[in-house]
Amino acid sequence: MIISRTPYRISFFGGGTDYPEWYMDYGGQVLSVTIDKYCYLTLRFLPPFFEHRYRVVYSQIETVKEIDEIWHPVVREALKHLSFNNSLEVHYDGDLPARSGMGSSSAFAVGLMNALNALSGKISYKQKLAEDAIHIEQNLVGDTVGSQDQTAAAYGGLNHIVFHKHSGKIEVRPLTLKKSRITELNDSLMLFFTGIMRTASDLAESYVVNLEEKAHCMTKMGEMVDEGMRILNSNSSLCDFGKLLDTAWQLKRSISPEISNSVIDDFYCRAKQAGAIGGKLTGAGGGGFLLLFVPPYLQCRVREALNDLLLVPFHFDFNGSQIIFYDPVVDDFKHILDERDNPNLRCFMELEKLKKEF
Repeated sequence: MIISRTPYRISFFGGGTDYPEWYMDYGGQVLSVTIDKYCYLTLRFLPPFFEHRYRVVYSQIETVKEIDEIWHPVVREALKHLSFNNSLEVHYDGDLPARSGMGSSSAFAVGLMNALNALSGKISYKQKLAEDAIHIEQNLVGDTVGSQDQTAAAYGGLNHIVFHKHSGKIEVRPLTLKKSRITELNDSLMLFFTGIMRTASDLAESYVVNLEEKAHCMTKMGEMVDEGMRILNSNSSLCDFGKLLDTAWQLKRSISPEISNSVIDDFYCRAKQAGAIGGKLTGAGGGGFLLLFVPPYLQCRVREALNDLLLVPFHFDFNGSQIIFYDPVVDDFKHILDERDNPNLRCFMELEKLKKEF
């Protein structure tokens, strides 16, 4: 049995420039951090005493005999990508809800690939882990998603992620800040759940098309990554970081009318009136989590102003996707999983079938 733990991420600046439709021609970059809220995936070889060969548990429960019958697209395509032949059970648990702008779908893809590789006795290197998850989501499943979420989930930490044009190479540059500066940034951020759910790939389709027409905005969003890093690396007040978040949010809202709505605008307005300097929705937009930059001494006021929303405390995570549990003893059935022609095993399964009928 294997359990992988993969962090969710918060993207500060550069979101949108991580779509291959943009960065393959113009390059892109993002500034993001992972947090101590995780996607957990438990995998084990399924004992041979069931009629099904694959069991996948998430918001639904699937029990099927063939990989092609699996409805969950990431699980299905990941197993096909790895030519996985053994019977398998996959169980998902998450600290945060799906479709909430925290990169949950990509964290799932990264965590699944990490666990599948570990179950097969292979070590997952962070770069390869990110590349495989990107390939599965973008090419095999065909979702309209960028490349920052998978990279952040695989590596973990506070990173400057660069997407090189033409080659498509992804470079991860950790920010080397003093611990006190990182703590100051963490302590100045508040995360609220709006309760509005949406699918990021569906929303992204509203502004990924005709990106050339939005070139000015996209270029400006990429440039804000440099400005954000300059602020963090300087001795200036971190309130400038909050102001830049506000500028970036207003710019992003101009890309598509679906990125925000009257409900989100009301939350944001109330937060700023109570003392928030800036903020943004954490993902493609439309709902999910609202990230706010608030000086610590004003956070009680902001919390009162948004008392109808759920506040989610968090700390930065610097580990990325990890295997946190491995017990090979649980998988003693592995050596007979594919021996279904074994007469003793076949007899046993027939007896179990007869028991059900009577």
